Amino acid sequence: MAKAAGVVRLLLGFTALWLSLLGARTAAASKAVTAHLAAKWPETPLLLEASEFIAEESNEKFWQFLETVQELAIYKQTESDYSYNNLILKKAGQFLDNLHINLLKFAFSIRAYSPTVQMFQQIAADEPPPDGCVAFVVIHKKHTCKINEIKKLLKKATSRPRPYLFKGDHKFPTDKENLPVIILYAEMGTRAFRKFHTVLSEKAQNGEILYVLRHYIQKPSSQKMYLSGYGVELAIKSTEYKALDDTQVKTVTNTTAEDVTETNEVQGFLFGKLKS
Repeated sequence: MAKAAGVVRLLLGFTALWLSLLGARTAAASKAVTAHLAAKWPETPLLLEASEFIAEESNEKFWQFLETVQELAIYKQTESDYSYNNLILKKAGQFLDNLHINLLKFAFSIRAYSPTVQMFQQIAADEPPPDGCVAFVVIHKKHTCKINEIKKLLKKATSRPRPYLFKGDHKFPTDKENLPVIILYAEMGTRAFRKFHTVLSEKAQNGEILYVLRHYIQKPSSQKMYLSGYGVELAIKSTEYKALDDTQVKTVTNTTAEDVTETNEVQGFLFGKLKS
């Protein structure tokens, strides 16, 4: 019985020690500081970021990729985020090798092309977009979100000022440059984009227009754009007042001065006094 009681007490002791260590660890964990860095713009679609990655490889590959994802965004409503992202990578894999696919995954992780997508979004906001339009076109300063009005606006397009094109604009491959310019603002992968793209790409292939695409998201995400790859430092300074005994400070100061005097004395010569 004595041995059994000793074993029980030993087990209870180990249990109490384990619980105390667990409590200490929990308390220590509660003091941890977690920092997130969020951009000023909302989260951007990965499909658009993937298109920007491919555009850096080749303008031709960009438009080929675009043809394969004309209505890909509809799968986002039925698939999980993980499945949808894998679908984007699968589509991009038709035009990229394994090395570039790994680079694209890394670009996704740090959201490297989100600022580029947001840049086009800001350009679209400066137009500004017509009210209630999911996608719209700009034909030499004239705006419309109706496909049947494109032919009408093209008639006198050359009499109006030609729009300024940026270096990062996506131009449909064509041999001619001196053509009326139609800029499409739309979100790649949506039905509205497909309808406009079908008409504009046909006109561009026939040599009637210079077709330019810029990203535009009518309803941006409500989620914040969190960025990674940045370091955050938290410096905490103690402002607690600590009382000191002045007599002890003076004693230490006097002792230090005497030590300095002694070190200045070499074989009877006081170099401290000679310096003064």
